Amino acid sequence: MEAKQSDIVTPEEPPLPAEDVRLPERGFTVNRTKALVAAGVLWAGWAAMVYFVTHSVTGGFDDWGLHLYRTGPDLHPRGGMLIHEAVRDTTALGGVFLSTLIVIGAAVALLFLRLRREAFLLVATVFFGWMLNNLMKWLIGRERPLIVPHLTEAGGNSFPSGHSFASAMIYIGMALAFASLSKRHSVRYTLIGCAMVLSAMIAWSRVMLGVHFPSDVTAGWMGGAAWAFTAAALLYQPAKAAADSEVGHKLEEATH
Repeated sequence: MEAKQSDIVTPEEPPLPAEDVRLPERGFTVNRTKALVAAGVLWAGWAAMVYFVTHSVTGGFDDWGLHLYRTGPDLHPRGGMLIHEAVRDTTALGGVFLSTLIVIGAAVALLFLRLRREAFLLVATVFFGWMLNNLMKWLIGRERPLIVPHLTEAGGNSFPSGHSFASAMIYIGMALAFASLSKRHSVRYTLIGCAMVLSAMIAWSRVMLGVHFPSDVTAGWMGGAAWAFTAAALLYQPAKAAADSEVGHKLEEATH
């Protein structure tokens, strides 16, 4: 389909010759066996944390974690306002509003790169993951900690941490999606490793703000990471079928 004249951009400098532009190869799938092994290990850790919390075994760990960032008789945060603002900025990356915008942006970017399968897989991972986390919160029904003053607003049940679950699910899910642009293991592992570190920082920020127990964020992060790997393996074929459907082709056409 020819572009309309109003859609044509006139460059201020000579455009780069077409033969000098190289797009990365695309379509390298995640090894689903490895994904399931990683998911199994993480689900086992999540189940152990659920057992410990429901049997009141995590008291010492929770108390230590909540006091680690506090000092003085009034339990104010260490490090001054600069550290406090950094913690608040970090935790915002796992909030519903910002993380939703990030998922939408990532899905659109994947469509621009003609990675329809990965775009559908990422959206499905996040959609079903949010439902799974809400179910976990409802089943456990743990109250939020009152050991130290809260440094941000937070509502609902405490276990598992929604920020921790969502950040692990979203950022690891995104890393798995964009890993399909490279066949090099070093690139793939770097993407996934960075996503794991970033999501772990978001998870621990909830403890630093006093709105979650350390056991909440540990279980939340493990559950979110486990779901990201599980979805990459089990939702691959449904996502591929959706990407190859008429709707999938129309979405790709809309981004080009």
